[in-house]
Amino acid sequence: MSVQLEHLLSRVEKPARYIGGEYNAVLKDWDDVKVRIAFAFPDIYEVGMSHLGLQILYHVVNRRSDALMERVFAPWVDMEALMRQQQVLLFALESRRPLRDFDIVAFTLQYELSFSNVLNMLDLARIPLYAWERAEDDPLVIAGGPCAYNPEPLADFLDAVFLGEAEEAFDEIISAYQAAKEQSLSRRELLLALGRIPGVYLPSFYAVQYDDRGRVTGIIPRDPAVPRKVAKRVVADLNEAPFPTKPIVPNIKVVHDRAVLEVFRGCTRGCRFCQAGVIYRPVRERDVNRLMAQADAIIRNTGYDEVSLASLSTTDYSAIRPLVRELVERYADRKVGISLPSTRVDAFAVDLAKAIQEVRKSGLTFAPEAGTQRLRDVINKRVTEEDLLAAVTAAFKAGWLRVKLYFMLGLPTETMDDVEGINILARKVIDTGLEAGVPANRLSVTISASSFVPKPHTPFQWEPFMRADELRTRQDCLKRRLKGRGLVFCAHDVETSFLEAVFARGDRRLGAVLARARELGCRLDGWREWFSPELWRQAFADTGLTPEEFAYRRFGYEDVLPWDHLEAGVSKAFLVAEHKRALAGETTADCRAGRCTGCGLCPTLEVEPRIPGVAVDAHQACL
Repeated sequence: MSVQLEHLLSRVEKPARYIGGEYNAVLKDWDDVKVRIAFAFPDIYEVGMSHLGLQILYHVVNRRSDALMERVFAPWVDMEALMRQQQVLLFALESRRPLRDFDIVAFTLQYELSFSNVLNMLDLARIPLYAWERAEDDPLVIAGGPCAYNPEPLADFLDAVFLGEAEEAFDEIISAYQAAKEQSLSRRELLLALGRIPGVYLPSFYAVQYDDRGRVTGIIPRDPAVPRKVAKRVVADLNEAPFPTKPIVPNIKVVHDRAVLEVFRGCTRGCRFCQAGVIYRPVRERDVNRLMAQADAIIRNTGYDEVSLASLSTTDYSAIRPLVRELVERYADRKVGISLPSTRVDAFAVDLAKAIQEVRKSGLTFAPEAGTQRLRDVINKRVTEEDLLAAVTAAFKAGWLRVKLYFMLGLPTETMDDVEGINILARKVIDTGLEAGVPANRLSVTISASSFVPKPHTPFQWEPFMRADELRTRQDCLKRRLKGRGLVFCAHDVETSFLEAVFARGDRRLGAVLARARELGCRLDGWREWFSPELWRQAFADTGLTPEEFAYRRFGYEDVLPWDHLEAGVSKAFLVAEHKRALAGETTADCRAGRCTGCGLCPTLEVEPRIPGVAVDAHQACL
């Protein structure tokens, strides 16, 4: 039975978050399909509907005649309160069926601060929180996404975890589930059937060993049917991968409200802090003709007036100039704008931005990441001060008035000289704008400083999170220094970054903390107005753990990391070597230039990088 909402909608902010019925949404007859899946995004509608992965997986599943996928998001606090008061179960948008009626509830784990929302959504759906409490007829609760590369804090609550790119294997998961049901297999037998699919990790089938200090010493399979290590799955040919050309058009304004073209996937620049640059390797491109056909179909099927060219570093796409030229020529008369969400720090990127923003011009964003060349070498951000100043000079002369610069505080080996370097660089950008003729009263340079969080499967995974008091000292220093006309400074909240580090580096002991935090009312932790450090501190105290032991620990190369049984493709030996090079201030070249860096990924996955002009034998050093 579907949930009745009409008596609630008039009493909540933005009722369109909960009604479904959007243009291009798919509503199937439940009786016509054999497998019913809910895509669960553990944040509110406006955030979840901006996620390209949702649109891709929704398309992958709903193109099948024997399966359906519907969507569910975390409700805002007003709706949650009414749902609890009126005993309304959490429901999917398309059919308004309660979440517990589905066969599979598939969460995407995009950021660690959404973990409490996973538990809260399960509680709102009245699905047992702990995997071992679920009965034969309860939904399977699975998860994927970037945080799936260390899902251990959520291990007690998940039946299965998928590593890698879901369009590569979701058909296999559906078929295995369907076959298991037809054979009337038990829940355990069903999980083992899923565990035979490469990329699927079954947390309950692994035992974690600890020493007397509570540190992980081993992760051992409980059953010989599961592998000692689980490796990610990768789409070999992105050009042929399914992609939605009839994406759902949101009912209300969302964070990223535009058409999206994924021009390529992966990045080989090798920034040592960047998890995405590891887990989405190797680089694979889509052809210009395929992208143009997708753009035509998406605009025709949605009415969007902006197309975003998405990737980790869009200007690295080998055919970016012909693609932009064709898009601009085809859509300029129709007032369809083209946007680049990620801009390289060079004049080429500014020239490109100028070409594509003739329809509408916004600010430009660059990411030097660190204030000094020494520290940029440490993190392998191969960008010089000259590169940045040349880029902003080109931008100001081309008519831009606003520039935003992204930096990180708390990077490994950072000193106060590096922090002062941010101030010096920002003032040089201001001077550059004035010299380029930008009026002083219209010139704006925004400095955004986030806190570095060490992430699994990166060269900095052994590094600790900088102590909170030290980070605040650095933020306060920049607040004092970055004052004056045209300068705007903003910094990320240290407490939220601290909690992110705890869960990014944590192990299964944190499951008890998550469960207690949910009982205390923690949810929507990514929203400043609802994040409560006091409640989280109480949750840790009530479970006998301290967050500092997870955030501030420096791992050794010989230590067993909580995620060592999960493989992102890049070898641990390469990450160790990169960490050592970082501490020595040595940089590593981008393998797109033709020289293999020996990360070990390409032959392991049997995928050749789709980069025109780079010979296959350039990657033989990986073997």
